[in-house]
Amino acid sequence: MLTVFAPGCVRRTMTITTEPPNALVSLNDQEVGRSEVTTDFLWYGDYEVTVRKEGYQTLQTNWKIKPPWYQRVPIDFFAEVLWPGRIHDARSRHFVLAPATIPTPEEVIGRARETRELALDPSK
Repeated sequence: MLTVFAPGCVRRTMTITTEPPNALVSLNDQEVGRSEVTTDFLWYGDYEVTVRKEGYQTLQTNWKIKPPWYQRVPIDFFAEVLWPGRIHDARSRHFVLAPATIPTPEEVIGRARETRELALDPSK
């Protein structure tokens, strides 16, 4: 009877830190804040992570979060509904951004020539 009045709860959070700090973090094309950032997540699986900061290359990667043993069917029912306490599943990842590289004038001119040739003769 006590389990009916005190249902369990699983809280899932992910924390993302970066080097350098204060980078803009997006999960699945949704901005979640600047690093260090902690946000709740609802499901286990693959998350698309994008990290941006001026002066650094944008990092686009995936983060696969696997469920713990107590979140597998049929055990998940007891953890989510019948367990009398709270469970906190906290995940964290650290990402390192590479400094942005500025192309040399020769590289820019070379790319411009390639683009012009492609525009003039698309069969290439």
